[in-house]
Amino acid sequence: MRSHEIDYRILGNAMQLLEIELDPGETVIAEAGNMTFMEEGIRFETRMGDGSDPDQGLFGKLFSAGKRWMTGESIFMTHFTHEGKGKAQVAFAAPYPGSIEAVHLGDIGGGLICQKDAFLAAALGTSIDVVFSRRLGAGFFGGEGFILQKLKGDGLAFIHAGGTLVRRRLNNQTLRVDTGCLVAFTPGLDYDIELSRGLKTMLFGGEGLFLTTLSGTGEVWLQSLPFSRLADRIIAHAPALGGKEQGED
Repeated sequence: MRSHEIDYRILGNAMQLLEIELDPGETVIAEAGNMTFMEEGIRFETRMGDGSDPDQGLFGKLFSAGKRWMTGESIFMTHFTHEGKGKAQVAFAAPYPGSIEAVHLGDIGGGLICQKDAFLAAALGTSIDVVFSRRLGAGFFGGEGFILQKLKGDGLAFIHAGGTLVRRRLNNQTLRVDTGCLVAFTPGLDYDIELSRGLKTMLFGGEGLFLTTLSGTGEVWLQSLPFSRLADRIIAHAPALGGKEQGED
């Protein structure tokens, strides 16, 4: 199924908003709970699956929903369809401060693999599936990095990240990344998680015990402030949870 051709704009800087403009009959899909507002004429419906395969049977839908449920994802997605006249807008916001980026899947080979919390919205026709890393290291040590989402299609998909979102191009190169800072990468890259070298580095380096390694040729998206790191800092300075109060005297 070819993806619907939608128009969009991204508003704001540190806490961005994605505004999508739909023509009559166009649909955008999103994870439940991310919608900010929608104009008259747009109807939303919660469905099982992304709607990319209209001929998919009940068994296929249940199988896909089961994989999402096992990984902690919602088995439902919300479809927003413009059923009125003219143009109408619907907007989405990321669940925490950061950046939103539009990725045209057709321009990067038709696919994108991202951390399971990175997906925000996409044009109808985009397939959203749960995949697992096949590498032993990622399975044992990767934590959430072991569970990934694969977006497939020829239209627009939108991902979000904490802090600043950086896009890098690898040309037969290797990049080592803090596991939490990886947002997404193209399927042609080899993905694994490796143990930090050296006992002193592991104990006192402060960079974590494991690093994500990406090798080959393709695109990588990184975030400067993963939500887990932000949450740790907030908890560490919350007086009610034993943190140090740093208010002014």
